[in-house]
Amino acid sequence: MTTLPERPNTALLVIDVQNGVMVPSSPNREDVVANIATLVDKARAADVPVVWVQHQDEELVPGTQPWEYVPELKRLDGEPLVAKRYGDSFEDTDLESELAERGVGHLVVTGAQTDACIRSTLHGALVRGYDATLVADAHTTEDLTEYGAPAPDQVIAHTNLYWSGQHAPGRRGGTVKTADVTF
Repeated sequence: MTTLPERPNTALLVIDVQNGVMVPSSPNREDVVANIATLVDKARAADVPVVWVQHQDEELVPGTQPWEYVPELKRLDGEPLVAKRYGDSFEDTDLESELAERGVGHLVVTGAQTDACIRSTLHGALVRGYDATLVADAHTTEDLTEYGAPAPDQVIAHTNLYWSGQHAPGRRGGTVKTADVTF
């Protein structure tokens, strides 16, 4: 239903599943990473593009261990890797051109952090005309309660709830569980 009719394809977006982001205290870290690995396998088996997004800043310096993707996930050489510096994976990156080249109008979104880069990218996609489906059990965030944020499980649950009903003229959001994703 995307407003990009010349782009009938779907892509799996894997956002910031990096060592410095997916800290051991990330809720359900092991399950989330395993679910993303399952989705990557499903996408590859269906010849669906897997697009990797990797954040960099003063804490996630390219070439350092915190910047690297978690060891459980392996990007293949032919799969796009998009470097970003802002929460929205589209902002000042080549994500749009990578998706256009592949005729993608629908994104299946996974990764971290729920209340930052995941939300920003979901909204960025919808605003740019994409359909954007959040995989409800394939994203997580860190505990920011000391700064007044809700507990991580509440952030994740709330994001799943409100994204399940997102839509705009000619495009839609939505959520799905890993087991129910088909490409």
